Amino acid sequence: MSLTPSSPFLPSRRTVLGGALAAATVALGAGTATAADRSWPTEFPLPNGFRPEGIAIGSGPYAYMGSLADGSVRRADLRTGEGRTVLAGASGGAATGLKLDRDGLLYISGGVSGSIRVLDTRTNRLTATYQPTTAGFVNDVILYGDRVWFTNSNAPVLYTVPRGKKKDGLRSVPLGGEWEQAPTGISANGIETTPDGRALIIVNSPIGKLFRVDPKTGHATNITLKGAADVVNGDGLVRVGNTLYVVQNRLNLITVFDLDAGARTATLRRTITDPRFDVPTTAARLGNRLYLVNARFTTPPTPETTYNAVAVPLR
Repeated sequence: MSLTPSSPFLPSRRTVLGGALAAATVALGAGTATAADRSWPTEFPLPNGFRPEGIAIGSGPYAYMGSLADGSVRRADLRTGEGRTVLAGASGGAATGLKLDRDGLLYISGGVSGSIRVLDTRTNRLTATYQPTTAGFVNDVILYGDRVWFTNSNAPVLYTVPRGKKKDGLRSVPLGGEWEQAPTGISANGIETTPDGRALIIVNSPIGKLFRVDPKTGHATNITLKGAADVVNGDGLVRVGNTLYVVQNRLNLITVFDLDAGARTATLRRTITDPRFDVPTTAARLGNRLYLVNARFTTPPTPETTYNAVAVPLR
């Protein structure tokens, strides 16, 4: 299906660029932590059996982390590492990708539950729940223009819902063009925006490719990698300006690329490793740090399995 620019859910060029600017402002706000963050912990524990997968950070010193075990969400004070549950879990639930908007709304990908939820972090109450008809594994999420976009790892389709209090408007945008869908298992995973704010970036985990996706049509174009053969096991994506951080989960690695404005090419700058990595999945930025959750996929999960979050410097 091809969606034309006149479709009411698609942002205008002014809205897209304005949204990109707003996103940049949020990112800059997230980077204004003072020098006091040097004394903040670079590692803190999560509850046993939590099975973290997603993490989001706004402008304040708080991280929100989602659980694969039951869909619960936990908030941690990054100054101390202390945390509490702000959204209770339930059997069959999951919380994978998370993204916090400047109005305090937290958008939650539902993983195997196939759901999309919106949590008001000021009241800790859900304001909306969506259930796409093409159920699959709703994996990661990004804010773009006046919409929120989600990947489905089990089907070549993106989902999009409106930002803010509006509760209707769930749409599906099929992926096409050069997109490569695996016959089974995970394909689309992490999602970001291009530096120029005109398109989306999606990582295809098993084949290790990055794609530039036109949100109007779903047309995907392979991003040329320079200096790296692939990004196999690519999971969470974080973009800071023209720099893209790709978390390669089972490789215990973050690969850092320089993007051109339109994200047509990605040139390897460096890699980040850390002995504390234990299959990190997603990352979020605050100041000069990236915070990651260790999903420990290579460790059989039990109610007593330990989990944690770690921070590494951006430079």
